[in-house]
Amino acid sequence: MRTIDTADRTGDRVAAQDWDAITGDLDAYGNALTGQPLLSPAECRAVSALYDDGERFRTTVDMARHRFGSGQYRYFTHELPGLVRELRAALYPRLLPVARDWAGKLGKAALWPDTLDEWLTMCHEAGQPKSAQILLRYGPGDWNALHRDVFGDMAFPLQVVVGLDVPGKDFGGGEFIMTEQRPRAQSRGSSATIPQGHGLVFTTRDRPVRSARGWSNAPMRHGVSTVRTGRRHTLGLVFHDAA
Repeated sequence: MRTIDTADRTGDRVAAQDWDAITGDLDAYGNALTGQPLLSPAECRAVSALYDDGERFRTTVDMARHRFGSGQYRYFTHELPGLVRELRAALYPRLLPVARDWAGKLGKAALWPDTLDEWLTMCHEAGQPKSAQILLRYGPGDWNALHRDVFGDMAFPLQVVVGLDVPGKDFGGGEFIMTEQRPRAQSRGSSATIPQGHGLVFTTRDRPVRSARGWSNAPMRHGVSTVRTGRRHTLGLVFHDAA
């Protein structure tokens, strides 16, 4: 029997995505759904079941207590489940060209090396040693306020959230939402329903947009609309560690 720590074919699933389409959506909107699942239904259930295994996590955050919204999320320790570790490692090199392209357009240094391990070593040396991989759980009435997941000066500009439950069956509501602050204009909003096992790639904090003077930053925030029924679990993959 397959277990979460003996996952295979993760790299093949990541490679099978239409990365040209994903890149196009990221450039246009700052977020993009994968066209095919990254995790099977069984793998999704195995990951969400980890939520009740306290030894897997370094800390638990009550969102209402911190006025982040309502619900809970837990940060994994660095001893990541094999499937989570493999998925994160396989996604990094696919997102790296977008990160470097965006940095070039904005005239910023592209600090990110070719491998995730090298980049995480840089984070740790800069005083960001804590795991930032997240497992989130929402119940009826829970929601997540608009925010950015920047945990220090060393930040990767893209991250991925993977849906672990079936929308419309396991839960209702709970759409992923983003807002984009447009120069000298009102903000633009977007929403997405993430199918079970699929990933949503999105910007950590901003994206480049064309302007009359070339390229400029469009600050973006993300959150989750109110879950109306059921329970919603998601896996958050962040490509930098936290201070």
